[in-house]
Amino acid sequence: MDIIKIIGIGLIALIIIVIVKQYRPEFVLYVSLMAGALILILIMDKVGAIIALLTTLSNKASINQEFLGLLIKITGIAFLTEFAVSICKDSGESAIATKVDLGGKVIIISMSIPIIASLLETILKILP
Repeated sequence: MDIIKIIGIGLIALIIIVIVKQYRPEFVLYVSLMAGALILILIMDKVGAIIALLTTLSNKASINQEFLGLLIKITGIAFLTEFAVSICKDSGESAIATKVDLGGKVIIISMSIPIIASLLETILKILP
């Protein structure tokens, strides 16, 4: 029941943040970072299992491993970007959050160009 652990960490962090914010608001960011790190550690096993499953399925379907690697990296970048954006917004820095979000999107688009090019080549081969 990993979801119970994740919810528990989130709720405990929330309670600690509410209490600490009254006395030492500068420590709120540290509590938030620790809670996020603990939750990320808890989900790493699940992420590993998902990657293993995708690798197995791509081998059976004869999908290019390079593309699978790119898709996994892109997904990781999306998750990490969202995590960083959330931390920035929690700190009250929405302007920085917007820039981090834009940077993540640009990197994702630039990394996906080989997949898009391959898809377009396949479409052009199908069309007469």
